[in-house]
Amino acid sequence: MITPKIKVLRSHGIQYIPDLSNVTLSEEFRGRPELTITDDMSQVEEAAKICPTAAISTAPFSLDLGKCLFCGECAICAPKNIRFTNDFKIATTKREALIIKPGDERVEFHHESVRPVIRKMFGKALKLRQVSAAGDASIEMELNATGNVNFDFGRFGVDFTASPRHSDGVVITGPISKAMAEPLQICYDAVPDPKVLIVCGSEACSGGLYASSKAVDRSFLDSHDVDLWIPGTPSHPMSFIDGVMNLIGVKNER
Repeated sequence: MITPKIKVLRSHGIQYIPDLSNVTLSEEFRGRPELTITDDMSQVEEAAKICPTAAISTAPFSLDLGKCLFCGECAICAPKNIRFTNDFKIATTKREALIIKPGDERVEFHHESVRPVIRKMFGKALKLRQVSAAGDASIEMELNATGNVNFDFGRFGVDFTASPRHSDGVVITGPISKAMAEPLQICYDAVPDPKVLIVCGSEACSGGLYASSKAVDRSFLDSHDVDLWIPGTPSHPMSFIDGVMNLIGVKNER
């Protein structure tokens, strides 16, 4: 009876990622975009017109990852000007760092912006409470995946808890609807100080497709400082892992 099970295990190969700081994703993955200025920018203008979240600016030419849905339509429309790489290292401590400009070869993390108390208190362990503030469950599933057998982010003491009382911080997903604005604030207040605030996904970063909706209330972010911005629709587990590892000082890259 055990022989068929062994065959199945061998067919799966090694799923566990031994080194989370040295990962290369598939070339098909859409990560950090590269922008190029050409003599004819008419295709970029067309790409800006079809972008559903107005993530593309033409004057000056830039692409806001905090708004980007990573649908890839702009790269199809303007292949000479926009190309998505498989670079998943797109989390940062500053919202403005998510705005990609021509010539940018990486998303700057800005380690100097990390509050010293974060690495002092949470460098060995970080427990997070995830709040889906009107999210669509896609990013929530990707966050759950960070603790599976492939990524095993728990090896660094980072995982999610059910209660804000047992947490060191909050991870927000979704655009933050009016119905979730108060519960989000209650959850955040229940987390003991000092605490970490992370926004994950383009909807959380900017409101995404729902930024102009009357059902959205993003006033919470107007009165709270965000420690880590992670774009993506949905955000890849490695984008979250890389960002948090830099935040708590497990690694110091970018």
